[in-house]
Amino acid sequence: MANIKSQIKRNLQNERRRLANKAVRSELKTRRKNAIAGADAGVENAEQLLRLAIKKIDKAAAKGVIHKNKAARDRSRLMRRVNATAAS
Repeated sequence: MANIKSQIKRNLQNERRRLANKAVRSELKTRRKNAIAGADAGVENAEQLLRLAIKKIDKAAAKGVIHKNKAARDRSRLMRRVNATAAS
């Protein structure tokens, strides 16, 4: 445990941010999974699920929760996966 007051405060802030970022990353996984499942099943709102997943990925990158290159990679993989299932 830190003895310095500023470090104690910094530790508390880091913990709050860690939990908030964890929630965002968890939601990203859920949105990706829903978009892929919707495309595989051929649900009528599959495009809406895809748009929502991409929106959440972009928002996480803008907040700095994930790196912008990871966001681009995730979008690309998601689009390729959805387009491949739509084509077949």
